[in-house]
Amino acid sequence: MIERYTLPEMGRVWSDAHKYELWCQVETLVVEAHAEAGTIPPEVVEPVRKAPPPTPEAVHEIEAVTQHDVIAFLSAWADNTEPREAARYVHFGMTSSDLLDTALALQLVEATDILLAKADALVATLRDHALAHRATLRVGRTHGIHGEPDVWGHRVADFAFAMARSRDRLRRAREAVGVMAISGAVGTYSNIDPAVELHVARRLGLQSADVSTQVVMRDGISEWVSALAIMATVCEAVALEVRHGQRTEVRELWEPFGKGQKGSSAMPHKKNPIISERLAGMARIVRAQIVPVLEGIPLWHERDISHSSTERIALPDASIALDYMLNLTNRLMSGLVVDEARMTANLESTGGLIYTSTVLLELVEAGMSRDDEAYPLVQKAAMETWETGVPFRETLRKHAAEAGLALDEARLDEVCRPERFVQRLDPVFDRLAALT
Repeated sequence: MIERYTLPEMGRVWSDAHKYELWCQVETLVVEAHAEAGTIPPEVVEPVRKAPPPTPEAVHEIEAVTQHDVIAFLSAWADNTEPREAARYVHFGMTSSDLLDTALALQLVEATDILLAKADALVATLRDHALAHRATLRVGRTHGIHGEPDVWGHRVADFAFAMARSRDRLRRAREAVGVMAISGAVGTYSNIDPAVELHVARRLGLQSADVSTQVVMRDGISEWVSALAIMATVCEAVALEVRHGQRTEVRELWEPFGKGQKGSSAMPHKKNPIISERLAGMARIVRAQIVPVLEGIPLWHERDISHSSTERIALPDASIALDYMLNLTNRLMSGLVVDEARMTANLESTGGLIYTSTVLLELVEAGMSRDDEAYPLVQKAAMETWETGVPFRETLRKHAAEAGLALDEARLDEVCRPERFVQRLDPVFDRLAALT
């Protein structure tokens, strides 16, 4: 992921320097386990433990010759080991994927914990915003067309629960990626005792794989990337709502617009929804990683490395992008401007057409058949309002009179109140208030 969208904490997780720190940690634990079992001389443990991780520059210089990153790392780390002879027991009985997959599991868990903390914060922001607007009336839209009265808090509550589910889904996926293996060349433990794997797993807080070949099966990593993609898409859903709400014709919502911010190089009046549009674009990046990572599940026999190049790009990019998105979505919702007066104006802008559903039911309860009498009458009155701008109640009276129907005006006054449409939402907001 390019630096523009990389936040420091997540960027460090995927840095080469941190990767080599983790590689040293894994290899040191293996050395310790071998020494405790009497497989290697115990005096080599301390020199290995004290050897500082090699710099990325040192590893890259050797890799330019070896064309093998693990061998390059081991050589560069051996150069830092005193006495150097102790390094001969590093990587004893292991294969490259033992190191790579175990350290990758640590990186994925670290990245997940950062994402979960930010998801928690976003859930709280969405929850609190929705509760603050539980009585903010607005028109509900289906297909982009005015439907019935709603409250803004109801819409945001949907996002809050979706983000909470996404967070919980990612929490489960954390377990799926916290899996390691140190099982040797084709996973048969031919040159390494399974007890070494268990020792390392316990010390790292990971789960040893039920079975591995030379690699850990990629279904868990695929589950993780899919969880990231769903969470990113929920962020996009929030962003899309704001984008629509900020359109000039709607003007119900406004992204935070800072002092000195500019909207357009050519048109000084512009206040564009750039945060929301950026979120929409970045969600595509996260979703795009699903298929390439899934294709790492089928590998040739015990292992090939077709998954390796994919994961070097896809896993950092997906988590770095989502980390940025969660941060940005929280900023968007924390600073969102809600124009309640404009919401009211839009609610009333169609001359009462938003009440056709309840009028239809009133006519049915008054004795009219739904399909043959009530629906055609209400629709005919509504279409006239659409075409002429005459308020719906007036066109309704006209067509009711033509049908010989006397309307109960007092009853219509009662059912054509926007508050009536949302009076049963209290349980939703009670559940929302309990959301953590």
